[in-house]
Amino acid sequence: MKNLNTTGYNKTLLDWALLAIRIFVGLGMLTHGFPKLMQLLGGSHDFINFFGIGTKTSLILAVLAEVLCSLFLILGLFTRFVSIPLIITMLVAVFVVHGNDPFAKQEMALLYLFHYILIFVAGPGSISIDRMINRK
Repeated sequence: MKNLNTTGYNKTLLDWALLAIRIFVGLGMLTHGFPKLMQLLGGSHDFINFFGIGTKTSLILAVLAEVLCSLFLILGLFTRFVSIPLIITMLVAVFVVHGNDPFAKQEMALLYLFHYILIFVAGPGSISIDRMINRK
């Protein structure tokens, strides 16, 4: 980083930054997914019915996205694929769950949404299981 004004980038630093984003965002989403998982395992299905598929099915989809996809995201396994359910979940959070709320309530879901879009576009980087799989 000799010149902070350049448009170039260092591939190694980019890979570490993508790893840091995957870990931070993945762990953050797990803190939202685990309570939903406990709710599901506890038999309570009180949840938003966002696609008209029922509250239990909606809760199961949210748990799969927020827990399973987040774990895969952290590992960098099927990264672009698992980003899609996370993007959809955050779109539902922003526009359905918090659609009538002020920006302050939508902000966290929007931040997650844009991080997931970034990860989908950029990919997992070289420090990932995806890279190990594709290297062979």
